[in-house]
Amino acid sequence: MEGRCSVETWAEFGLLGKSGRPKVKRGFGANIFICTGCEEVYVFSANERKLTVVLQLPGPVNDLVESHDKQLLVACRCGVYCVDLQLLLHRAHGSSGDASSIPAELKISSEFVVVDADGVSSLLLVGSVLLTLSQTDTSWLLTLYKSPQQTQPTAYEVLGSFHLPQISPVVHDDTKLKAGRTGRSILLCAHFGNRPPPSSSCDAVDTSYPHFCLKPVLFKLLFGVEAALAKSPVVLCGLPDGRLCFLPLGLPGSRLRVLHSLEQPVVFAGASVVVETDPGHAQCLAVVGEQGRVVLIKADKAGPERRGSLARFTEGCVSGPVECGFVDKNCLYYSTGSDLLTLTLSEESAGREDGERGEEALRSPTSLNVCGVAALTEPTCSAAGDVQLLGLTVGGQLRSIRLPMRRRGEGSPRPPSSQVGRSVRDLLSAIGDVCERASALKTVIKSKNQILKQLNQVVNISFLLTKTEEPFPFEEKPIGCHATASWSRSLQKDTLNLKCVLTNSSPYVLERGWTLSVTVFPLSCSSSTGEGTSSTNFMFPFYNLRPGETLEVSLPAAAAGDTSYPLTVNCSLILSLSGFLGEEEVARLPGWQKSCFSLPLNTLTVDWLHASQVISPTGSQSNKETDTLQAFLSSRQIGCSKGDGASKPERYSASVRVSSELLRETLTLKSFHLDTKGPELASPNICFSLLDWLFFEAHGGVKVGREGNEIDSSGLAIRARAPNGATVKLSAKQINVAEENPGKEEGLVCVEVRIESSSVSAVCGLHHAVLRRIQSLLKKAPEKAASTEKVQRLGLRGALQQAEIQQSRLSEALSVGMSSSQTNRFLLGVYQELRANPLLVI
Repeated sequence: MEGRCSVETWAEFGLLGKSGRPKVKRGFGANIFICTGCEEVYVFSANERKLTVVLQLPGPVNDLVESHDKQLLVACRCGVYCVDLQLLLHRAHGSSGDASSIPAELKISSEFVVVDADGVSSLLLVGSVLLTLSQTDTSWLLTLYKSPQQTQPTAYEVLGSFHLPQISPVVHDDTKLKAGRTGRSILLCAHFGNRPPPSSSCDAVDTSYPHFCLKPVLFKLLFGVEAALAKSPVVLCGLPDGRLCFLPLGLPGSRLRVLHSLEQPVVFAGASVVVETDPGHAQCLAVVGEQGRVVLIKADKAGPERRGSLARFTEGCVSGPVECGFVDKNCLYYSTGSDLLTLTLSEESAGREDGERGEEALRSPTSLNVCGVAALTEPTCSAAGDVQLLGLTVGGQLRSIRLPMRRRGEGSPRPPSSQVGRSVRDLLSAIGDVCERASALKTVIKSKNQILKQLNQVVNISFLLTKTEEPFPFEEKPIGCHATASWSRSLQKDTLNLKCVLTNSSPYVLERGWTLSVTVFPLSCSSSTGEGTSSTNFMFPFYNLRPGETLEVSLPAAAAGDTSYPLTVNCSLILSLSGFLGEEEVARLPGWQKSCFSLPLNTLTVDWLHASQVISPTGSQSNKETDTLQAFLSSRQIGCSKGDGASKPERYSASVRVSSELLRETLTLKSFHLDTKGPELASPNICFSLLDWLFFEAHGGVKVGREGNEIDSSGLAIRARAPNGATVKLSAKQINVAEENPGKEEGLVCVEVRIESSSVSAVCGLHHAVLRRIQSLLKKAPEKAASTEKVQRLGLRGALQQAEIQQSRLSEALSVGMSSSQTNRFLLGVYQELRANPLLVI
């Protein structure tokens, strides 16, 4: 193509309306029909370059078509109107003698209605048959009418109708779609071979759009053998939902079927010759969608395994959105609103595949540098070979666009070398930008996928730890904590340390953002009271704890001399949003920078037994010798100073009795000497096992670390140093309850655990710890009828009698005025006597 295109403005009609659809159509002769989207239809004379008639319709105009007998059919929302154009033009010329006078105006009333139908969007005349396409609530309706012979406008006779179910159109985020122009549709007619053309043109194919002739092979492949044999005209319908449908008119029993779907509103369709070897038929059917999708349909030879031909659908994309377009002999013209472009559809070199040629052609449009075109007419050719297009702009201007002559065999225009180099540089730069954006997008997608994967792990873990339908036992929690208590010395200070172990027995991975939170509450401060001043919190961030792995952390629980036992240790998992997503991602979420949530794990308990330091038997032997020497020296001092008031320090004790039967059923018996010489050695095993279980097994999720054998086998006792520094002794021996109740037949063998110390607080704390452990032992015992009911009644009766006696003593003592020291001494005596006769745990 040589030179530049020329643009000439012929007329101005004002801004386009938004309710209707702008259209420019050539009529027979020199008449041009213009619709601006409003209620008016303008008749413009191309020869005189003037507006001749203005028709005012009752509603916005959607489509119009001119018949061979000069009848103009106009489709509005409320029906189809018929106007005798020849009579109207004659009346307009006869009523005005001045050629430059204003155009004649005619208001179209209801007497011109020939089809009373709502929502007609497209019209098509095939001979004497009028086809209307309208949209109902559930379907598209294609109706056929027979036009009458007389010139007077009368109602058209209905020949038949065809329905096609409606589907939701694909709506893209575009301003025109939002403006309500998604309902555009098109009607075309494809003919088999040649048909008598009603008008002449430079194109071999009939340019009386929307009629075109298809090559017989392509016609047969697309519409079937029966339609080809009958040479039946085929109506093509392009719908806003992207479907291209067809209906053979000359076949009985025909129905409306889908040929292809663009998945976007169909803007226009047309036929192209493509090659000039057989100029009598169109060899390509081109369909263009609103977002730029182009489909070229051609007949192609089948492969070696199949004979004959097949229809090839070549899909591609051009820049969108596409406002309007047309196809001539070998070019595709389309407007994007910002530019008018042309695509060459002719084959330029033999030996390439058709699909490759079509896709290559779609990638190389040529800009005509004309903007704002909203509607186009079919191209026409001059005698010199120039192509003329008429376009209606968004500003309401009717423009003539002339393209320079294209030489035979010429492909796309050959730009100068400098422009080629600049285009190559721009293309390489664009490719680099696209690659960079694609790489960045790939990184973002990979990061989002990783976050979604981790979030899925978090949701599963949260559900696992928060579900309460089937609570897990302490030892069977899928994610839980347990601890080991031990004493250490640092800077001449003794400290009770807890080594907490987080175990992940679940199938999920604890990835980034997780923190193990351990909060220690002493006896005087409970987590439920809300007092946070005495509690201590420890945070341990970690990363990537896989299934089966553990995390060990150490923390100080209490200092030496602290007696606020038992300690409550709450363990929980905290997920921080900033740690999970990262600081950059969280910064984009205002108000979420410090957000986190907590999942409770276990509640551990550290009591007096956990906090007591066991003294080895060798150390206890040296302590015995020291105690004996100290007792001898004290006795000599007492003998030398008779009546001086010196006395031995008072020792306190408490005991718990447990039946041997209960211990055998719930404990794993252990032997200190690891031999079994007879039943006479069975009883020490029970006592040894009970002491070992009390001190060194896990209770409340906490256990005490042991070093060697720390139980005195001679006396079956454990000596320890309490948290307050006092020395305590725990001993176990087997007794018979009947021996303490002579004359009674009932008897029961049991094990008595005795706690002895010179510190009453140590005795109370250890006694409480032993009772807690015995309670957990009872939960594991099997339920069965008690065989020693009388013995239990006897013990309960004795305990009640003792309590009544102490009650009366306490009432008498409180009625008499006593000093505080006397009151404390008296209450301590009552406490000791109440514990002197413990109940038997069976």
